[in-house]
Amino acid sequence: MALYVIILFVVLLGFFWLILTNPAHKSAAFLTSYGPLILIVLGGLLTFFRRGVIGVPMIVLGFSWWRRSQSTRPVTSSGGRKSTVRSANLEMELDHDTGEMDGTVLTGRMKGTRLSSLNEEEVLSLYQEICSDSDSTALLVSFLDRYHPDWRERADSDSFSEQGSASGFDAMTKQEAYKILGLEPGASQQEIHQAWRRLIKGVHPDGGGSAFLTAKINAARDVLMN
Repeated sequence: MALYVIILFVVLLGFFWLILTNPAHKSAAFLTSYGPLILIVLGGLLTFFRRGVIGVPMIVLGFSWWRRSQSTRPVTSSGGRKSTVRSANLEMELDHDTGEMDGTVLTGRMKGTRLSSLNEEEVLSLYQEICSDSDSTALLVSFLDRYHPDWRERADSDSFSEQGSASGFDAMTKQEAYKILGLEPGASQQEIHQAWRRLIKGVHPDGGGSAFLTAKINAARDVLMN
């Protein structure tokens, strides 16, 4: 009996260690995906070792949890949907599910290069190359802030000041707004609001995101809703 208790304790300890050492959103996703399975497996093992008094309720709880998670899962999902924000020099993509961002260089000597393939020095070099375009530099600063948060400590504050602006938002077309929100033309107001809410959570400045991207997403919503 003591051996079973020790094994169960070690498994639970490892389970909680995974939760505590991962970001909150990843821990929640892990619990939702694997929590029911872990309960069912542990319950099955206990039942196999003649500890059904504990094992059977765990199996029942695991199945109930799994059925509940299936029933509450949205019928439609983003399915890997991405939003696109384009400037003269960059095309940035935002993943609706993960909040991750990546981009493609559209001009210059790095044309066609993905930002994720560049190291910090190369991204800073690109910044200097496109610094005359305020929209492009604002997008690049968003990328730097997310993946190289201490980049300003290694950059000259005079040369690398953020030049984000909201210029050009008034002239945003519906086609551009749909691309920013990752929607198809003709999307309903409910779909527009859901896409806006999902994206704004990942890029809002209060959560360490970008004021420029927040303004872009808000502008896209306003264009489509009005």
